[in-house]
Amino acid sequence: MKFGKRYQEYMQGQVELPQVGIKRLKNMLKKCRKALPPEKNSLNSCVQDASESRCCQQHCQVCDGTFFPALVSEMSAVSGCFNERARRLLELHLATGLKKYVNVLKRRMHISHHDNLMQEGKDLVNYAIIHSIAMRKLLKKYDKIHYSKKGQEFKSHAQEMQIEILQSPWLAELMAFYINERECTAKKKGMAATEAMAATAVAGLFRECSLEFNEGKPVLCCSLFDSMKLEVNLTCSICLDTVFDPVSLSCGHIFCYVCGCSAASTSIVDGLKAADSKARCPLCRQDGVYNKAVHLDELCILLKNSCPEYWKERQQSERAERVRLAKEHWESLCQAFTGI
Repeated sequence: MKFGKRYQEYMQGQVELPQVGIKRLKNMLKKCRKALPPEKNSLNSCVQDASESRCCQQHCQVCDGTFFPALVSEMSAVSGCFNERARRLLELHLATGLKKYVNVLKRRMHISHHDNLMQEGKDLVNYAIIHSIAMRKLLKKYDKIHYSKKGQEFKSHAQEMQIEILQSPWLAELMAFYINERECTAKKKGMAATEAMAATAVAGLFRECSLEFNEGKPVLCCSLFDSMKLEVNLTCSICLDTVFDPVSLSCGHIFCYVCGCSAASTSIVDGLKAADSKARCPLCRQDGVYNKAVHLDELCILLKNSCPEYWKERQQSERAERVRLAKEHWESLCQAFTGI
């Protein structure tokens, strides 16, 4: 089955969610192909004259004026919807205090409340994956028609605009949520991890979601259909150790909370929200990525359960480091206030 048909079938059951109009965007590219002069419309002539074969490699009035703006608009809507839905779902699951008490009452009145959360989490991961594949297919189509690499270059542009859905911090959180709940269900039912994985495998888009260790380094993996595999590296590029108390910047890169504060030149008391708007990510060098940083609570739970000895050791050393940094912060404030 072609991806376009599969995509349409999937989105028929997701009426309330925004989607990328694959057919409409492909029709835009067809119009671009029809707009070419007859001699430029055949592959043979394009191969014969390399200098003229690129119909609009540097500039295309049809696509630059319609295709890319439409794709940016639809990707922004999809990414924004996904982030908001994932945030609300995880806040509901990790609720504390009065919210947690209300959720307990709901679960008693409605036994399948937990199952509903699991199903919504799976649906959101599927939603992210299928739209990422749709974007990849569309951009490959663009490059095929234009004999260019502009479509591939657009991926970097989408990441800079923070509308690439696979770089969303909430996707890593949903993957961790899925693994945590799968293992929790396995413990309650007395199942082996492999049996639980098979029982909760999602038919269709992502076939397996797991935490793997490559040479002792943790990696969050998700095997997708269409021979794709999503991998999220969980090694902090600053301290070069497994991320502790992880946070994800809006560019998608994950760091330890203390390391992130250090990179942003802000104190752990003020937090990443107080970072300068010009502060850059240590990896991709994008600016303005700290203000929308997300604390990855589900990932924190997953790593704590998967690496208990490391987590306990790191927690002890981290506590001492945080006390020292907090003390330095308040002493500097007192000196600034008193002038002594």
